[in-house]
Amino acid sequence: MGNTGKNPPRDYLLWSLCNTFYVNFCCLGFMALIYSIKARDQKTLGNLQLAQECSDKAKWYNILAAGWNLLIPLLAIVLIVLLLVHLGSSRGSFDFLGEDGFQNFLKLFSW
Repeated sequence: MGNTGKNPPRDYLLWSLCNTFYVNFCCLGFMALIYSIKARDQKTLGNLQLAQECSDKAKWYNILAAGWNLLIPLLAIVLIVLLLVHLGSSRGSFDFLGEDGFQNFLKLFSW
């Protein structure tokens, strides 16, 4: 009602909920959820400046949380593959740069 032609700030509530329920490393998703709720509350009260500040914080916490949510499973996959490569080699260590390194790697996946 008191909006002077500007769009109200987004609250990113759905994105914050998804980040809160999935992995939630270092509680970044929870922090995003708090700022999303604050942004929504300030928007309904008509304080668009504070709502915009909370919206920006919620957005950046969501970006950080989404980055961690993607990075942690990728690191886990890399560690599992490296562990399988290490355990699958006959000598106990894997020679990536040697002559037989690639053939030994392919032997891990052949039946």
